Amino acid sequence: MLYMFLVSGVEDGKQPPAELFEEIEKLSEQEIAAGRMKARGGLLPTAMGSARIESRSGKLKLTDGPFAETKEVLGGFSIFEFATREEAIAAAESFMDIHRRIWPEWEGVCEMRPMFGFGTS
Repeated sequence: MLYMFLVSGVEDGKQPPAELFEEIEKLSEQEIAAGRMKARGGLLPTAMGSARIESRSGKLKLTDGPFAETKEVLGGFSIFEFATREEAIAAAESFMDIHRRIWPEWEGVCEMRPMFGFGTS
């Protein structure tokens, strides 16, 4: 089963410690080598060119970022393939534990969602 992990947190302008990126890179390399990680990516701050296109009442509305009313923003994603939901949960917990250990003041969420349609027939 494919799973997407969506990581979000408060966008407060504080930079993550370099060690956090190093540890995430190590974990990513292990997951890629094991064949579980299929894709990943981080997102730049919303002040660096974000926009929203909304559909409401049959009309589209464009809003340029940053979005002051937003408390948490999506910071990155990864796509994995796991045999069981339990394996996916364990991987998400492992990823979030890196944040807890290295950047304990950060508060965020890793949402794990089953997927369809990515690289499947």
